[in-house]
Amino acid sequence: MSQGLPNPVSRLLPVLVPAGVALALWAGWLGWDQHYDVQPDGTTTGPYQPWQVIGLVLTLLVPLFWAASRGHIAGAVAGTTAGLTLAAYLDWSDDSSGLFMVGVIMVMVGSLAATAVLATLIQRVWGTSARAR
Repeated sequence: MSQGLPNPVSRLLPVLVPAGVALALWAGWLGWDQHYDVQPDGTTTGPYQPWQVIGLVLTLLVPLFWAASRGHIAGAVAGTTAGLTLAAYLDWSDDSSGLFMVGVIMVMVGSLAATAVLATLIQRVWGTSARAR
């Protein structure tokens, strides 16, 4: 008997869940901080503090692990990268210089590389331990 709609939806979940979670985590960790800090010597930093970016990266491990440990490496990588890239674009697109696209591309390339390595590692470690049981 054909299952119809649930089958395509279940095939998209390994991409949609990490993408949606990455977008939401960006908003939670980085989306609210939009001002630059002026240091006593006149230099500016920001808008994000290191603890915000570290928090984002650490919490992104959860959806990445969820998808990669189930063997959906491509979904984990594509979903997380797509979510972070869209979040960066939406967060930075009000920059009138147009240079925000350089940052968006850097987020895309960096998250693609990092999630590919981590998802592969998670799948290999988790797959090895799951086969040993």
